Amino acid sequence: MYRNLGLVGLLIPILFSCSNDSSNSSDFTAGQTFTDSNLRVVLMDTITVRTSTIKYDSIVTSQSARILVGQYIDTVFGTIKSNSYMGMVPYSYAIDTEAEFDSIALYLKQDGYYYNDTLSTNTIRVKRLTKTLKPNDNDYLYNTSMAEYDDGDLALFEYLPRPVDSDTLEIRLDDDLGIDLFSKFQLKEITNADQFKDYFKGIALLSGATDNGSIIGFSKGAESCYIRLYYSVAEETDRVQSYLDIKMDLNAQSSTSFSPFFNQILASNPIVPLQGLQGKEVELESTDADNVSYIQSGVGIATKIQFPHIKTIYDIKGRGTILNAVLKIKPASGTFDDKLILRDSISIYIADRNNDITSQLTVGESTAVRGVLNRENEEFNDIYYEFFIGSYLEELLNARETDESLIFLPNNYNSTVDRFILKAMDDSQWSTVLEITYAIYDEED
Repeated sequence: MYRNLGLVGLLIPILFSCSNDSSNSSDFTAGQTFTDSNLRVVLMDTITVRTSTIKYDSIVTSQSARILVGQYIDTVFGTIKSNSYMGMVPYSYAIDTEAEFDSIALYLKQDGYYYNDTLSTNTIRVKRLTKTLKPNDNDYLYNTSMAEYDDGDLALFEYLPRPVDSDTLEIRLDDDLGIDLFSKFQLKEITNADQFKDYFKGIALLSGATDNGSIIGFSKGAESCYIRLYYSVAEETDRVQSYLDIKMDLNAQSSTSFSPFFNQILASNPIVPLQGLQGKEVELESTDADNVSYIQSGVGIATKIQFPHIKTIYDIKGRGTILNAVLKIKPASGTFDDKLILRDSISIYIADRNNDITSQLTVGESTAVRGVLNRENEEFNDIYYEFFIGSYLEELLNARETDESLIFLPNNYNSTVDRFILKAMDDSQWSTVLEITYAIYDEED
């Protein structure tokens, strides 16, 4: 079904003045043939949008932008848990021979990211790694990777998160570790990074086994995540305190080399339909899931979208072009609140026939296309994500048959645990809809 918007010669500049967002606007340019012809513009909103849910086997998290630690229980996605593992390295190896050990503590600076209930108490269990973090077959570690650590706690720390204030946590560590490190530095048994890494493999930050609070983000910077070894030296009238810092090992971190760090992000006991997602080739059709699709970043659950009947546009007589195309997807009512918050945007990626992501959808060469949450009528519970995809659909129209699809995930999906439940196309007022503005400029007789 489509609506005829009439023979309008001056409509083009009006259409293109509606959006100031370069990533969400059409890049159509009217040529001489177009402007010299009669123009009929139609608006279509019944093109089929096929939605489903897939789950990636693993997500690379050794290049995550933050440390993620915490756990909460979701009635849909199950128990969501994130633990973090990292190598450490000292910035100095010298301690005065007259010094005496005082204490040892781990410092973690919250970076402002959080998900779920920050009014509940969180637990961090600090463990000592027993094996150096290394990838099995490439330069990456994943959300499903494993690490080995001592059973005993270096610390058991409970706190109420205050992520908005970017507080720094001070976690007192076991004195036995501090005394041992202090002695090896003071006696010059450890004088370089290689010797230190042979002795101390790093730390694990584990969420509490029974926690039901939030997952909190901590900064990865060397000035934001470090162990501080305090000691003091007796002077004539006082003791002078000093310290030695052991900081997160970021020296090897780059886009092409391994970094001794990863977040382990796992989900257990989700609803039955999500339990069937074993491998990215398995798809949960929205028609088999109460007409919704799912996204859970970090865990690897994504919404997949295709337009199987887009070329039915050619059933309209005459030559034409897409002026604009807006995909509107609404979060399912009752699936979000002040704890399970909706983020302001969702990104789009292009995937091949095996559902492997090949690139991010862009306008031109570099501007990423993102769906922006439209809250203009939020008081009427009418909110939706808007995706301007006219250029992409025009390419589909002009291409041969393709098995590619669009994958919807947050832009930083390896550094967050955001979740979304999205309505599919159905007959309700909450239905997903694709609105295409199509101009016919060479109509057949």
